[in-house]
Amino acid sequence: MNATHDETERPTTHSLGTMRAEATWFLDQHHLLGRNSVRQFGEDFRRFLEEVIPRIEQLAARRGGYDVPAQVALAAGEEARRRLAEPEAVELNGEVARASRLARSTVALCDHHEALTGTLMCLVCDQVITDGEVSLPYGQFRSGESAGRVHPRCAGTLRRRRSAVAGQQDSSMYSRVVPSAERNSKAR
Repeated sequence: MNATHDETERPTTHSLGTMRAEATWFLDQHHLLGRNSVRQFGEDFRRFLEEVIPRIEQLAARRGGYDVPAQVALAAGEEARRRLAEPEAVELNGEVARASRLARSTVALCDHHEALTGTLMCLVCDQVITDGEVSLPYGQFRSGESAGRVHPRCAGTLRRRRSAVAGQQDSSMYSRVVPSAERNSKAR
């Protein structure tokens, strides 16, 4: 992997790793967040998508019209645009559903960006995982899909995450990053 990237290969202002982690965390919540929290997450996802969709289109254009990964990435970008056009919901459950769709598009476009650039980012330290460098799976979504990779040195570290309820500080503000292999062995 080349250490230099051109403009379209650089992570966006909103870090790909950070936004993937935020969206993954949001999608993994088992309790209902407050309306203001949901609104803020939705706005974060919206700003990120508005920035990353044009980058995906530029990267795909370079690969040509018959490149399957590029075509899949473009389709995901179009789906994200449709989701961006959805109006804000009146009731909380509807707004959570809308923000969840934006979060799914955020994760998908992070994956497509990485696939089109050949870049793999550590979800904890937000640094590039270079070719040949050992990495561990971070975890899985409920659907069984991978949630990304981490450096072995980053596994087991604490990562600050946003409060689910605005203004509250609790122990859930920090999470220990546990690679899925370790989590699976503990479950047995």
